[in-house]
Amino acid sequence: MTAPLPHPPSVAHPVLVGFSGGLDSTVLLHWLATSAAQRTAGLRAVHIHHGLQEQADAWTVHCTQVCARWNIPLRVLRVQVQRNQGQGPEAAARHARREAFASQLLPGEQLALAHHRDDQAETFLLRALRGSGVDGLASMQVTSAFGAGTVWRPLLEVPRSTLRAHAQAEGLDWIEDPSNASDDADRNFLRLQVLPQLRQRWAQADAAFARSAALCAQSQHLLDSADRDALERCSVGPGVIDCGRLMRQPVERRARLLRHWVRGSGLPPLPAAGVEAVERELLPAAHHADAQFAWQGARIRRWRGQLHLLSASLALPADWSVHWDGRAPLALPDGGALRLLGTDAGFDSPVQIRARRGGERIQLPGRTHSHALKDLLQQQGLPPWQRRQLPLLFDEDTLLAAGDRVIGAALQPWLQAHHAQLQWTPGAA
Repeated sequence: MTAPLPHPPSVAHPVLVGFSGGLDSTVLLHWLATSAAQRTAGLRAVHIHHGLQEQADAWTVHCTQVCARWNIPLRVLRVQVQRNQGQGPEAAARHARREAFASQLLPGEQLALAHHRDDQAETFLLRALRGSGVDGLASMQVTSAFGAGTVWRPLLEVPRSTLRAHAQAEGLDWIEDPSNASDDADRNFLRLQVLPQLRQRWAQADAAFARSAALCAQSQHLLDSADRDALERCSVGPGVIDCGRLMRQPVERRARLLRHWVRGSGLPPLPAAGVEAVERELLPAAHHADAQFAWQGARIRRWRGQLHLLSASLALPADWSVHWDGRAPLALPDGGALRLLGTDAGFDSPVQIRARRGGERIQLPGRTHSHALKDLLQQQGLPPWQRRQLPLLFDEDTLLAAGDRVIGAALQPWLQAHHAQLQWTPGAA
C-alpha cells in the first residue's frame, strides 16, 4: 500500500511554486494549496513557457485554469532557450528556467520545486556516471540558497508512486509531456531503461540511491565546514588567497578550497582544468610571476605571491570619457566609483574623466619635470588589472590625477586648500 503524502509544514514561509502542469508540480501545488498556514504566509506560482513543444500554448492555458480554480496567483514567463551555447537542449532549457525563476523570487521567499525520490536516484546515477566526487553525489538538497531566497524541495524523500496515488485519489488533472516517453536524453534513458531493470533485482534501488546521496550530503557538510575554516586562514582579503598558506594545505584540500572560493564569489564554477592549472602553473610560479587561468568570464591570476579571483571584464572601456563636477559620486563602467570627499561644492569647473590609453605623463608636486604614469603605478605596486580600471582626471591636456593613487602638481594645492581628497573604489568580481 502506498504511503500518503506528509502534512505540509505548520510554520510556513512565502512560497513561489514552479508549476509546469505535469503530475509532480500539480501534486506539489495542490498539496500546498490545502494548507491554510501556507495560504496565509503566501502562495503563488510561476509557469515557464519554453516554446519547445507544439502544445506549449495549451499547457499555459491548462496551468492558468488550474490556478484560477484553486485561487492561486500565477505568473507566466516566456523564455528563449539558447541552443548554441555548447549545451544540450535539456541543459539549455534547465538554465533558462533557473534564470526565469531567479528573476521572480522575492527576498525571503522559497522557490518550491517538485523533485521527488525517483528524481534524486536519477541525479545520483547521472553524477556517478560523470565521475563526480562527494559534492556532486550529494545531488539535490531539500533546501539550498537560490537567487534572493531559497530553493525548497519538500517532496524529495517521497517516491513518485505516492505522488501519482495522491493525484488519482484527489481527481487531479495534469499534463503528460510527450518528450518524457523518449529515451534520447540521459535522464530519460535512466528512468525508462536502467532503473526499471534495477528495481526488478533490487526493489528498493531508488531508496538506496537516495540514501547514498543523503550520506554524501552529510560528508559534504562536514567538508564544507572545514573548507570554510581553512579558506579563512589562507585568505588575505576579499577574493585574494596567499599562495604560501594555500601550499601548506594537502593537495586534496587545495582543490576543495579553490572550488569553495570560486563558488562563494558568485562566479561560474571552477572547472577541473582550472584546478589543474592552479596546481601546475600558478602555485609553483616565481614570486613576481604574472600567470592566470580564465574561464567563462572569470579568471584566477597570480601576482606577487597571491591568487586573485577576478571577473575577466574588469577594465574601463578604452574610449570611455565623461565630465565630472565632483559634487556626487561618479559610477564607473566596471562597477567602481570615484568620489571627492571633504567638500560638497565640487570642483571649480568640471574635469574630464577617462580611461588610460597609454603614454600618459604627470608632474608630481615639488618636481619640475613630468613622469611616465606607467612607472609611477609600477612603483606603487598597483596590480596590472587595476591599472586598466584606473580613472584619469584631466583639465584639457593636463593630467591632474590617476584615481587616488597619483595626485599631480596641478591638483594637489586645490585639494589642500579645500581640505578635500579623492577616493577611488575599483570594481570587483
